[in-house]
Amino acid sequence: MNNTTQDLLAAYDLKKEYTTPSGELEILKGVHLTLEPGEAVYVFGRSGSGKSTLLHLLGGLDQATSGKILFEGEDMTLLKERELARVRNRRIGFVFQSYYLLPELTLYENVLLPTMIAGRRNDKWTKECLKRVKLYSRADHYPSELSGGEKQRAAIARALANRPSVVLCDEPTGNLDEETAGIVMSLLEDLNRREGQAFIIVTHDEALAWHAHRTYRLVDGILIPEARGPVNVEKIS
Repeated sequence: MNNTTQDLLAAYDLKKEYTTPSGELEILKGVHLTLEPGEAVYVFGRSGSGKSTLLHLLGGLDQATSGKILFEGEDMTLLKERELARVRNRRIGFVFQSYYLLPELTLYENVLLPTMIAGRRNDKWTKECLKRVKLYSRADHYPSELSGGEKQRAAIARALANRPSVVLCDEPTGNLDEETAGIVMSLLEDLNRREGQAFIIVTHDEALAWHAHRTYRLVDGILIPEARGPVNVEKIS
């Protein structure tokens, strides 16, 4: 990526500790991470390495013990909870391993919901999001009627509902079989390449990240950049 491009998201000296009966447990030990518009950044790590914690901090779902997080130039660590909730809803998309679709709502209603919470209901864009993840024909179905892959694609559509600048994905293929995981990852690749969505994806599966712009490994609370060439556009065309 061009080094002169302004960072979309930047974390500086990010630390996270939890108090336990045996003392302080240090999860993140001074993490530095940047994301430029349109980038796909992957973070590898074993289960329990702190990947989800890092993603939750970057998305404003949890507070760091210390450090700074800038999103579009704004210091998220200084925002009040109401302001932070507004940023999460309107400018950041989330895709979780467990989907978190509301069972009492149809697929269409689940994807529409973020726009309603933001006070800008958008039925036209909701339909377009469902078309992009190839689920428009299932719009009136409930989550219980969807397969695991369909639920994850629905979660991606919901993450796109408010046209966020960045989408944060926490083990997006963790509950899927290999074939379905490939379908979901191809969708994320296409959104990144064609729509310019920026992604940070945390995963333990290194086979998923051959197309990443940059990769990191989280080891003992320290984020280590890895050498990797630029995206092979011909391979994903």
